[in-house]
Amino acid sequence: MPETSDNLADALLDAQVAFTLSQLTDADEYAALVDTEIAAFMVESGSLPLETAMPRELIKAVARKYTMQFPVEGAIPELVGQVAARLYHHEVHRTTVLSEVIDTRRFDELASVATELPVAKRAVDQVLASPTTVDTVVEVVQRTVERRVGVTAGRRLAGLVDRWTRRGTTAVLTSVREDSDDLLREALHEFWRGRASEEVDGFRDTVGEADVEDVVVLVFEFWRTFRQTEFFRTLLDAGIDEVFDTYGATPIADVLADLGVSETDLREEALRFGPPVITRLDTNGFLAQLVRRRLAPFYASAQFRAALARRSE
Repeated sequence: MPETSDNLADALLDAQVAFTLSQLTDADEYAALVDTEIAAFMVESGSLPLETAMPRELIKAVARKYTMQFPVEGAIPELVGQVAARLYHHEVHRTTVLSEVIDTRRFDELASVATELPVAKRAVDQVLASPTTVDTVVEVVQRTVERRVGVTAGRRLAGLVDRWTRRGTTAVLTSVREDSDDLLREALHEFWRGRASEEVDGFRDTVGEADVEDVVVLVFEFWRTFRQTEFFRTLLDAGIDEVFDTYGATPIADVLADLGVSETDLREEALRFGPPVITRLDTNGFLAQLVRRRLAPFYASAQFRAALARRSE
């Protein structure tokens, strides 16, 4: 009996491995398998709430791990720097003009919307109304005077320079505040009209490769410390809570639909990525080894022998 059951187990294992490989490697059978599984997933997920399938605390734990604990040292910053450098030197910058990236009409629309945003208006008003702005202008003028007439003479004139500069700056800023939206919008329009026909490569006059490297380093240094703050963790948890408060009781299929992911999209991506990956795995025999490794334990198990014994009774 043991020898017979072992022979049967081997035969059944070989048959199931062959059947599974056929399902995965034959184009028509794979397409049918994809249709069946995705259709079943959509039906089942249509009644399975998001928070039932993915408890929010588990999602928070995963989010904390990859945002707060996952290392950003070593090869990651170096790779990002290499990617940034490659993009910076890409030939496409020399063959593309700015208006091909964003046309003038669209830029004008964006500039108008941006300058009319309440937050933009408040930011400009705060800058123009801030005493710090006036102080900065006074300091710049004072230093200019000192360079022109000398430090000693400049200091003797400091009081006069301060009074006249403050009066003039305050008057100018007050006037500018009344028309700041129009002035900012016109400045953006004029800038674009003067640069729209230039090659994107022209930005290198302003931003050098060393600047890009400095920005990459700065971002990583900021992220390394910011992600450890209680402030960031609180915001991260609040963001996840908002998602689950909004969609926690919603079936997964409806969540996907709200995100713009349809059954057709799932099928399309499965057919896009599945065949080439499966073909590569099947070529070197890894796929057969994988399928056999997953199925073999069952045919060697006590459960299989018990089922076979019951069948023989």
